[in-house]
Amino acid sequence: MNIFVPGRLCIFGEHSDWAGGYRHLNPELKIGYTLLVGTNQGLYAEVKPHPNQLVLSTSLSDGTRKTLTLPMEKQALLSEAIKGGFFSYAAGVAYQFIVKLQTPLGGIEIDNYLTDLPIQKGLSSSAAICVLVARAFNQVYDLKMPIQEEMEFAYLGEITTPSRCGRMDQACAYGNRAIAMKFDGDRTDIVELSVPKDLFFVIVDLGASKNTQVILRKLNECYPFASNAVQANVQKYLGSISYQITQAAIEAMQTGDAQQIGTLMKQAQIEFDKHLIPACPEELTAPVLRQLLNYEPIQPYILGGKGVGSQGDGTAQFVVKDKENQQKVIEIIERDFPQMQCLQLTIYAEKSS
Repeated sequence: MNIFVPGRLCIFGEHSDWAGGYRHLNPELKIGYTLLVGTNQGLYAEVKPHPNQLVLSTSLSDGTRKTLTLPMEKQALLSEAIKGGFFSYAAGVAYQFIVKLQTPLGGIEIDNYLTDLPIQKGLSSSAAICVLVARAFNQVYDLKMPIQEEMEFAYLGEITTPSRCGRMDQACAYGNRAIAMKFDGDRTDIVELSVPKDLFFVIVDLGASKNTQVILRKLNECYPFASNAVQANVQKYLGSISYQITQAAIEAMQTGDAQQIGTLMKQAQIEFDKHLIPACPEELTAPVLRQLLNYEPIQPYILGGKGVGSQGDGTAQFVVKDKENQQKVIEIIERDFPQMQCLQLTIYAEKSS
């Protein structure tokens, strides 16, 4: 069987998944709301059953191959998962299948023969591996799990490792389509969106560095109860302000209004900077991101842009009018900032049946 799992881009609502999760401790907090889409890049794999082992062979972007072979036994899988590192994610998901399913499963062999998704760039490469393993078990053993159950196994598998992802990362299970997710305490609701015409984005790996752990630690210190004005501002942005902008962006996406999405990206970045930089200035001031967002030569070709994921100097995103502008933006950035790497992202219109 062949499986493709993309990465995922959070277009609006970054951080609001875990922030909305704090509502079970402080009901005064607002619901988290995110707008997400699967990338056009991801993990390609062939999968087949194995009598008693988890075998994962993977091709890295530099062309080298790595292989993990483990017995399908609780202790061996758990030990690999809690070690962390590249193979921990697959081991964590396999461990969850043994723990959660009452019927014993055999093993699985996964040949991840191609990966064209940048790793550790805010595009959920680790979640993509987790979804790939969950989907492989689901399909090979005909478990008839719906997508949300695959996502749940992928999420449980990832948090078996040292990773502390939010629940939105596994949205890559929906493939290259736009979805909205709401986070209310422990409850997650997913809405699949339809897009009436193609929308064109450019994702840019800034070729700089950021510390996501520091960003998450500083912002989480503002929850569940704010003890000063800086913390109250973080809660305000990740609550009501982010919710309103995300809702407006979902409406714009469902009418195919790229211009409005661009305007909302600019607004979101201004509000993010105003409310969140004071909580973590060392990471969120992000001079490389600012330089690119305001870079004069690309302004005629973009409708708007903002940071991605936890923000900081990791990844930027732009929305553009069409394929020609998408290509032009990529040419300018790769010419003037050779350390940066650009990806095209196109959200394709729903095919009318």
